[in-house]
Amino acid sequence: MIVAAGQFCAVPGDVAANVGTMAALVRAAEARVVVFAELALTGYEPALVAADPGLWVGGGDPRLDPLREACRTAGTAAVVNGPAPGGEPGGRRPYLTSYVIGPDGSTLARYDKRHLFEAEAEVFAAGTADGRFTLDGRRFALATCFDSHFPEPGERAAADGCAVYLASALYGTGGGVRERAEVYPALARRNGLPVVLANHVGAAGPWTACGRSAVWGPDGRLLAEADPAEPGVVRTDLG
Repeated sequence: MIVAAGQFCAVPGDVAANVGTMAALVRAAEARVVVFAELALTGYEPALVAADPGLWVGGGDPRLDPLREACRTAGTAAVVNGPAPGGEPGGRRPYLTSYVIGPDGSTLARYDKRHLFEAEAEVFAAGTADGRFTLDGRRFALATCFDSHFPEPGERAAADGCAVYLASALYGTGGGVRERAEVYPALARRNGLPVVLANHVGAAGPWTACGRSAVWGPDGRLLAEADPAEPGVVRTDLG
């Protein structure tokens, strides 16, 4: 099975433009599964998300239709992350959500980020359940950025029979480069799972993202890594 991570510089607050970019990357990836970065739908823009509930994207939102069509055309599942309604009674805060759009264009799964990072907790509500889906007989685990800094999500994924760990994230230049290089190979080795990480490129809210979307094998060995500054797709065959 070929898995991939797609990275690009999201347009702040422009869901349609970002969906269009992801649809193009899905078509170009020639992969069975493509993962995109944290808040790829809106850009990593918590202040914009808090100010405009029109940026919150439900699972049936027609703005996702071009991506659903790309998945059907390419025979690819896409993990796409953004703000989603329903984060608490009264809907005052969204979840920070990954939707899995299947090769037939349907929604296979949803995962709401459980471990919110610093100021994210002022904008988003935390999820309470793990994200899982099965494709071609393989069980996948979903995670979002700071989730992977805790041992429990990876441990639960391994105990739950998952074969691949998929992470949507934002890591900046500077310390973020070191963090991603330490956290994800260790997670792969510790749990015996291949790890696919999708990151942003360029401006991302208050940070400059470091790119370097990557795939690590279950022994923690780096199998593929994207450019630090260029949009595109990094892919590998897990067999």
